[in-house]
Amino acid sequence: MELTRISPEEAKALLDSSDGHIYIDVRTTREFDAGHVPGAKNIPVLEPGPSGGMELNPGFVRVCEANFPKDASLIIGCQKGGRSLRAAQFLLEAGFTEVVDMRGGYGGESDGLGRLTYPGWQPRGFPTTTVSAPEDRYEHLAAK
Repeated sequence: MELTRISPEEAKALLDSSDGHIYIDVRTTREFDAGHVPGAKNIPVLEPGPSGGMELNPGFVRVCEANFPKDASLIIGCQKGGRSLRAAQFLLEAGFTEVVDMRGGYGGESDGLGRLTYPGWQPRGFPTTTVSAPEDRYEHLAAK
């Protein structure tokens, strides 16, 4: 199945609709706590490893499978768009059928000098929050 990428505007329209779309934020819990899309579920695809670098979260797909049916309408987002693209591919490979990737993530794509080249959710002025319900946090989702 081919992955569809959507703009932050398209993601916001889907989340504002009554179609039951779920936003999965695949950034680390620390990034999520600093600000996220309201109502987002945090399931990191990468986690800080023992050596200080980032490592693949081996439970990513399992946690998604434990919390969402394979036909759930999922919007995957990260900070700039790279991790979410990878996470969305993992979910499609695991049999999820309604997965889209939000291009630009929360903060937006940037060039090699750090200049914003494609604004993400937050730079477009869409609603953000640092508050999350316990059931939206990784600790709760991973416990299932």
